Amino acid sequence: HGGTRPARHGVHTGHCSLFSALPRQHERPVCPAGDTFMLFFCQILSSAVQATTSCLYSKSLQPFSSKDVPMLDPHAELLRINARIKEILLQHMPRTGTYHSPVPGLVTRRLETCHTTTTCLGKPSASIIVQGEKIAMLGDREIHYGEGQCLVTGIDMPNAFRVLQACHDHPFLAMSLELDRSLTGQMVKELADAVPPAARPDSGVILGTTSPELLDAFLRLARLLDTPERIPILAPLVIREIHYLLLIGPQGAGLRQLNTHGTQANSIAQATDWLRKNSRKPLLVSQLARQVNMGTSTFHRHFKEVTGMSPLQYHKRLRLYEAQRLMLAGEMDAGSAGLAVGYESTAQFNREYKRLFGEPPLRDLKRMRRHDACPSENSH
Repeated sequence: HGGTRPARHGVHTGHCSLFSALPRQHERPVCPAGDTFMLFFCQILSSAVQATTSCLYSKSLQPFSSKDVPMLDPHAELLRINARIKEILLQHMPRTGTYHSPVPGLVTRRLETCHTTTTCLGKPSASIIVQGEKIAMLGDREIHYGEGQCLVTGIDMPNAFRVLQACHDHPFLAMSLELDRSLTGQMVKELADAVPPAARPDSGVILGTTSPELLDAFLRLARLLDTPERIPILAPLVIREIHYLLLIGPQGAGLRQLNTHGTQANSIAQATDWLRKNSRKPLLVSQLARQVNMGTSTFHRHFKEVTGMSPLQYHKRLRLYEAQRLMLAGEMDAGSAGLAVGYESTAQFNREYKRLFGEPPLRDLKRMRRHDACPSENSH
């Protein structure tokens, strides 16, 4: 080593020490007492982490259960969403009336009077009541519904409704989205293998409970009223979602049947569509039945099931509701309105108008104007 090494503990024998002469043994690190405790603690912690990880991994292999996830109360969620929609509608509808929004097919309504019957020519639509309740009269049926419910109309339908509760401080508020027939038909084809076959609908109008998912979609449409620049991009996506939710929801079976080509319900839907577009023409029931490939008696029976009225009653209501709209809008007098919708004589028009509405046209108009009940060409 080029020198002598200091002897350990004072023992020195030249170039070698006593310890270097002894056989080498396995050297153990010497840990102070504190370090020994920390080492022991880390070993225990490591074992606990390994056991916990193993347990979690084992549980992850078990089938998932919805009970493992805390769920929000659906009723509370509906109330929260509905309150937000109400806030938006009140902001955008400061006065009573029917509002055709910039969102395609979306109509909102605010009414402050009640117990007045209003008529409308409804297209296929999904309608929700945000505040209040009403009775919808469709053919020989009366449907009473309010907040938390959705009324789906799968066909063109002349109908009337009466609001039950409304005033200035607590107005009736509603939203309605017109359903796109081509989009509905396309989705029905896409869902053919994903949903069970649809049963024959009892009616073309179906009432059901509004799900939180469906109400949330309506909320997103309402929010677009605050950001109109987003409507062209986002509105079609939300509208498509609403169609999908309706088709897979409780009202979906009837809606799918009405939009499935080749079904009897779809044949009636085609007939109502033709009647709406040709209401001014005389009606030959047997000819219309042949047009949709049905026998006359079969056509009568299924038409009554779907619409709640006979083909002749349906045709008359289309004409009379439109005549009432023309008169209330100030476009025509009684005689001109009757001729405009297809009646050949004023006497016949007055007679059938009184039979449906209970009063002659002029007297009925005065009554409705006192209550500010003006029907719309395409209300829901």
